[in-house]
Amino acid sequence: MEYRPLGRTGLDVSTLGYGCGDVGGLIVRGTPAERTRAVARAVELGVNYFDTASSYGNGVSEQHLGEALRELRLDVYVGTKVRLRPEDLGDIRGAVARSIDDSLRRLGRPSVDLLQFHNPIGPATAGSALGIRPMMDEVIPALQRLREQGKARFFGFTAIGDPDAIHTVIDAGAVYTAQVFYNLLNPTAGGRQAGQFPGIDFKGFLPRAKHKHIGIIGVRALAAGALSGVTGKHPHAMPDVAPIASGPTYDADVRAATVLTNLVKDGFVESLPEAAYRFIITHDAISTVLVGASTIDHLEQAAAAVIKGPLPPAALMRLAELWKEISGASG
Repeated sequence: MEYRPLGRTGLDVSTLGYGCGDVGGLIVRGTPAERTRAVARAVELGVNYFDTASSYGNGVSEQHLGEALRELRLDVYVGTKVRLRPEDLGDIRGAVARSIDDSLRRLGRPSVDLLQFHNPIGPATAGSALGIRPMMDEVIPALQRLREQGKARFFGFTAIGDPDAIHTVIDAGAVYTAQVFYNLLNPTAGGRQAGQFPGIDFKGFLPRAKHKHIGIIGVRALAAGALSGVTGKHPHAMPDVAPIASGPTYDADVRAATVLTNLVKDGFVESLPEAAYRFIITHDAISTVLVGASTIDHLEQAAAAVIKGPLPPAALMRLAELWKEISGASG
């Protein structure tokens, strides 16, 4: 396992991190024995960063992860998240403080290594999105306060929402990390790419984040399963997951993924998931990419992929051709 700097935090994280969310679902819906074995095996494989959130299973993920880490007596990096509800907007700083206290109680820890703001960011507050001004004027000071109190060593945000608002947060350089939706179906965060991509155009903010020494955590590596190469869902997994920042529908993502299987046919990789994980870690701004496992086999496969390292230049050239083919089919 390779380890990379998480921005300017001083932490070196494994290129594969463990995502404890609802999509894969093992930590949320697995049995106690399954959960403990998965966490133990992840560490055996070299994983040292575990990512959860207060919203995953309505707190169940945090509780289960905390139980497994205490049982195994493991010293790993743990990140969680805070998500504001409409009723929280009248007291944003208080809501952020209450959220981390609840998370720490569920995790059974005095602090976390990383606390990330989980709402989309927009030009103005609307729906679940928080406007850029309250993000900069309320959320970031609240996160900074928690760092001063020792409840979170570092803080960041999920880079979803309005691209220009995301760039504003990145350019300010106050956050330590950003979770990015960057994968084979939407590589726009990485910079200029051949072809047209559905979903959000993130306008190449990864190089700007690297310039600001912001650590990048890759999420939705398999586009909620569309890049898994299989059609069925494991009982631990969420049966239906809406795309985020990729195609308009899950079926559209699966159709695009079918074109990308040419990377396997051409001998560049052994499977589509391998291509997905290796593509993400090819970008030098990426610190870690999360696997949202439903089984230990999923974890093993992801680890085997990242251990092989970035995709070779010839594979990237072929990928650019396939992106053009996908654009032509959807145009």
